[in-house]
Amino acid sequence: MYNNMCRDSKYLNGGMMMGNLKLDDFTKYKFLSGVKYSPDRKYLGFVMHRMDVEENKYLSNIWLYDTLTKECKQLTSLDSEKSFVWLDDSNILFPTTRNQKDKEKLEKGEEFTTYYQINIHGGEAVEYFKVPISVSGIEKIDDKNYLVTGIYNHYKLDSSLFEEEKDYEVLDEIPFWSNGNGFTNKKRNRLYKFNSATEHITPITNEFTDVGLLKLNQSKTKAIIISNYYRDKMTKNSNLYLYDIKEDKLEDLSHEEEFSYSYADFLGDNIIFTGSDMKDYGINQNSHFYTLNIETKTVEKICDYDYSIWNSVGSDCRYGGNRSFKVDGKYLYFVSTEWNSSYIKRINEKGNIENVTDNGGSVDGFDILNGNICFIGLKNMKLQELYALKDGKELQLTSFNEWVIETKDISKPERITFETEDGTTIEGWILRPVDFDLNKKYPGILDIHGGPKTVYGEVFNHEMQYWVNEGYVVFFCNPRGSDGRGNEFADIRGKYGTIDYDDLMKFTDLVLEKYPFIDSSRLGVTGGSYGGFMTNWIIGHTDRFKAAASQRSISNWISKFCTTDIGYYFVDDQQAATPWGDVGKLWFHSPLKYANKAVTPTLFIHSEEDYRCWLAEGIQMFTALKYHGIDSRLCMFRGENHELSRSGKPKHRIRRLTEITNWMDKYLK
Repeated sequence: MYNNMCRDSKYLNGGMMMGNLKLDDFTKYKFLSGVKYSPDRKYLGFVMHRMDVEENKYLSNIWLYDTLTKECKQLTSLDSEKSFVWLDDSNILFPTTRNQKDKEKLEKGEEFTTYYQINIHGGEAVEYFKVPISVSGIEKIDDKNYLVTGIYNHYKLDSSLFEEEKDYEVLDEIPFWSNGNGFTNKKRNRLYKFNSATEHITPITNEFTDVGLLKLNQSKTKAIIISNYYRDKMTKNSNLYLYDIKEDKLEDLSHEEEFSYSYADFLGDNIIFTGSDMKDYGINQNSHFYTLNIETKTVEKICDYDYSIWNSVGSDCRYGGNRSFKVDGKYLYFVSTEWNSSYIKRINEKGNIENVTDNGGSVDGFDILNGNICFIGLKNMKLQELYALKDGKELQLTSFNEWVIETKDISKPERITFETEDGTTIEGWILRPVDFDLNKKYPGILDIHGGPKTVYGEVFNHEMQYWVNEGYVVFFCNPRGSDGRGNEFADIRGKYGTIDYDDLMKFTDLVLEKYPFIDSSRLGVTGGSYGGFMTNWIIGHTDRFKAAASQRSISNWISKFCTTDIGYYFVDDQQAATPWGDVGKLWFHSPLKYANKAVTPTLFIHSEEDYRCWLAEGIQMFTALKYHGIDSRLCMFRGENHELSRSGKPKHRIRRLTEITNWMDKYLK
């Protein structure tokens, strides 16, 4: 049955009364991911995710958009289809577990992935084949053969020992865990060749090589992989390989020993790749573009690009993965963040870059086929929808979330800029309360983004919109260290808590001066990850905020170094120090050092399985404030990780936002 949420249908009647956005309205939003054209370009396949609050989980199904009739339909209905690939014009392949016996085997520790095939024109999904590993990616070579990536466990045991061994973890390398993936010690994403007729799988890479990218050429005879080999300590260096499928030959094409490859693909007769030598700006250095001649193995840098080649525009209204690179014809298309928005751009073999999209907002993912472009975007203060690019103009195709903009009070951001002492322009925004009255005084919340190399922009953010519906002014900016402005702007190595703190305080001063309806005696501050670090730092350096909510934070760079999944290389790089090289510098930049000066009541939000900013970071700061008699509270979420605010379980996300809002209400209202 065709769904009534495509653009040409009337989902809502005109004249409907507007109302306040509620705290739990986000549980009714639809999230889109994984958009892909069918080979004949007649259909767009994508995954639509929604929340089931009662069951406390996300439901995911594959949908189709008919490019001729402009209609949408739901293709699968068992709520567990999170990804797919097109087999041909009419058939889709997707991984899922539908058989009860398969579910029981997986629960007992057996490792395999079952793929189903479904015809888009009708009929039930049928089991297509089983791959005897936990698959992370799949590429079709021909009707029987595939290249797959999947998890190889160096310490894998017989499934009969699974229940007993669940009580133990053996650690003999770093990192030994990974946010969102649990314990990863001696586990690698390995490349295999798989025959679907025999269900036989053959490893291509060795047991200590972790594969990060796999791309096939058009003729399906060769593949490119980006990988990282390590046994005791992972480094940020990686390697570029060419795999000859017919010859079963793996060739190392790496052009520098100290280099981090971020993307690679076939473009014409050459390989185009992106990456960084990390020499000038460390691990956050923006990637340049290169070509590699497959015959001569010569490498040429074709473009010094000073913007990031990903989407770093922050929002709490996404779920699922999306494509941000693709070769089509003579161009590599990619997503790039500039200032406060992300765009689709393209580059040719000569290094000439052109804008494909020009409107602000966020491009969350895209696909392109024979020059035809579709993308998932956050545009015009709307939630995610599917768009097409026609004659350079963005055409909205769906209206899954149109009800929000049509029935809820939404505050549009007002842009503010100022200059630092060295003449650098900083941009920020203010959101007024939706029932704004110039004669009233309102409490305000400073919201600080994570990263630090990300950006806030003019896109929909649920928690901010909820707070303005609750009578708060929300203000936010992109201080130095943020993305979108080039390497020099983003480079705050060894400066955390100094120039970025100055920018945030100057921005706060400007907001209070320009908008006198904000009550300066009722200010709150919050942020997550880097924003949590800055919240911890702020309460130890000023008493101007009367309430704070520190989320998934950092309080001590010494413990951060030795406990978290990225700590040992991130701290070394970003703080320009180690616990043995300059412990004094790490302590100087640690908010915990200044906790005895804090007077701001502070709520700490932390997840038990957050291995990016481990629970111990929040506990240390919480304990310090309690010891010094400052009102504080720590709310820990079991079964959640660093992504709690963005992809945590529905009930947990409700509780998180409730905790923060109640804390702000207690001290600011």
